[in-house]
Amino acid sequence: MPHAAIFDLDGTLLDSVDLHAIAWHEAMVKFGHDVSFEQARSQIGKGGDKLIPVFLSQEAQRDHGQELDAWRSEHFKAKYLPLIRPFSAVPDLLKRSRDAGLRIAIASSAKKDELENYLDIASITKLVDATTSSDDVEESKPEPDIFEVVLKKLKVDGEDAVAIGDSPYDAEAAGKATVRTIGVLCGGFTEKELRAAGCIDVYPGPAALFACFLETLLAK
Repeated sequence: MPHAAIFDLDGTLLDSVDLHAIAWHEAMVKFGHDVSFEQARSQIGKGGDKLIPVFLSQEAQRDHGQELDAWRSEHFKAKYLPLIRPFSAVPDLLKRSRDAGLRIAIASSAKKDELENYLDIASITKLVDATTSSDDVEESKPEPDIFEVVLKKLKVDGEDAVAIGDSPYDAEAAGKATVRTIGVLCGGFTEKELRAAGCIDVYPGPAALFACFLETLLAK
């Protein structure tokens, strides 16, 4: 059995991907960039350091990249954060994982202050042993930094952990840290996309993982 379960938040435990995509779309348009909701949504799962360069030239990044990211963050917290809800059975899944002897961690591309709010929204603050946010690392997903930091906090090797994420960027980052990944479809990416990025198994969402727990990598 693995020793740790490392969960992503947005799109994995929380129904927040569309809200993030809307905020990024609105931020891009405000600063003069023709980026559609669909284009922004395809990049959710990355931190701002990886998402912004997809749409802004180096000159634009230097000119207003940080200002755009800061505006997006405040806009999201003011307008969309109150609308976020957890997916079904999230606390149940984490409790089941703890009962199985797993240590629980959150590895998110969110900023630290956002992450703390998310734990409260999901009602899992007391169920988590360690967290890592984009503020703790030099590079966010799909680079492995977030997983490498959280593995050190948990004091486990990558081979002894399982990641649970909704995006290809979760699987790519985890794979670079030698962590196996379970994909979930509730973030909007397809099973084909998740498996191509390295997911070993794919489930509809947290409730399905909870219901099928003994059949998953978390129990094997």
